[in-house]
Amino acid sequence: MKIAFLYAGQGSQRAGMGKDIYEEFAQYREVVDSLALSFDVKKLMHEGPLETLSLTEFTQPCMAVFAAGVTNVLKENGIHPDAACGLSLGEYGALYASGVMDAVTYVEITAFRGNVMAQAAKGHECSMSAVLGVEADIVARACAVCGGHGFVTLANYNCPQQYVICGDEAAVSAAENYLKEAGARRCVRLNVSGPFHTKYMEPAAQALKQKLDELIFAAPQIPVVMNVSGDYYRKEEDLKELLERQVKSSVHFEESLKKLLEDGVDTFIEIGPGCALSGFVKKTAKALDKKIQVVSVDTAKDLRTILENREALIHG
Repeated sequence: MKIAFLYAGQGSQRAGMGKDIYEEFAQYREVVDSLALSFDVKKLMHEGPLETLSLTEFTQPCMAVFAAGVTNVLKENGIHPDAACGLSLGEYGALYASGVMDAVTYVEITAFRGNVMAQAAKGHECSMSAVLGVEADIVARACAVCGGHGFVTLANYNCPQQYVICGDEAAVSAAENYLKEAGARRCVRLNVSGPFHTKYMEPAAQALKQKLDELIFAAPQIPVVMNVSGDYYRKEEDLKELLERQVKSSVHFEESLKKLLEDGVDTFIEIGPGCALSGFVKKTAKALDKKIQVVSVDTAKDLRTILENREALIHG
């Protein structure tokens, strides 16, 4: 048995996230209570409102707090990953799980990232759309063909036949029409607050570069698959440069999952909230004819169930 921790990205936040886990698990509670941010992170996570929680500058540190707390509970109960990966913001969770940074640094850098991404998004009337039921090359072609209507790009490669386009509203609409005619099952608009993983995030990337240059990272203790490459981070690479590029580049999550599956990972623990990544894993595994087990940690009950079965997870 090989275990991978998967970390959710922005979009899976919900009002009440982590409240029951906070009440039940001391290790989680210690993380939440030890962090000092410019806002009451516990109150916003537990009580909302969702409109405020969904603002990028608040979502990202709240998701990081949740992920750090759950990771600590799992590890302190003997459940350790053999590898880690995350979607967009979740990549920082994967790096935390690998020992690259401590919880304070993890939450502070994601809070900074959220702020600069929110600032970079201002002034851009952009849309994001999830495209279902066609291959990536068709989606890429749609973006190229519809470029005359404005900027549009393939921002996320989530899993087989599920991709996300992002860009100017007119260009996104034109691409959606092209894709529907090309056989897409449907296109679903996403409720996001900015043109993430596109060229419009260049100012955020530059600000993030300066911030990252102030930090000292440890070497990862387990393999981490990176969004930019869809491959493992290698010690000869510049981790900070990869994180800088990630905010303005496409997320190759499908390739990341294939890498883990091909290397024998057969058990995935999604650290949410939410369970979107579990769906991506199942679809990717099915395409490769791989048998896997996937569990999501969204609630205290989810966490309790995993811990009750930890002997199987620890010893295979």
